[in-house]
Amino acid sequence: MAPTAPTAPPSRTIDLSDPPESYLSFWRERRVCTLTTLRPDGTPHVVPVGVTYDPEARVARILARRTSRKVVHILAAAEAEGPGARVAVCQFEGRRWATLEGLAEIRTDPAEIAEAERRYEERYERRPSPNPDRVLIEIRLTKALGKT
Repeated sequence: MAPTAPTAPPSRTIDLSDPPESYLSFWRERRVCTLTTLRPDGTPHVVPVGVTYDPEARVARILARRTSRKVVHILAAAEAEGPGARVAVCQFEGRRWATLEGLAEIRTDPAEIAEAERRYEERYERRPSPNPDRVLIEIRLTKALGKT
């Protein structure tokens, strides 16, 4: 008889009000993530990004260049559909994965960008290079999923 694989914890919806420590810990690890936005024709656009997760505020933050496609997609969706564009960020390692979904808006306030840069430096252990075209993608979280 073939050996059975160890039982992995099932993937599940995560309570944004009380995420488990394993989920929070995974989001503190230094990981490249993906951001999925929707193009105007509805097809997904997926790009690698650095993400910080603030569980207390229920917000994820991404630093971006104001002319990037991801920013253009978010602005177009927000204009067409109202406040916020539906997006998802995801990270994984082996069988562990975590996804945050929500409504993204573009922020240009220098204090908000500076706070996002501080959080980025804390998670990724390096200061983002200076960029005068930097904006902040702020995602107000509506759902979390994962297997951590």
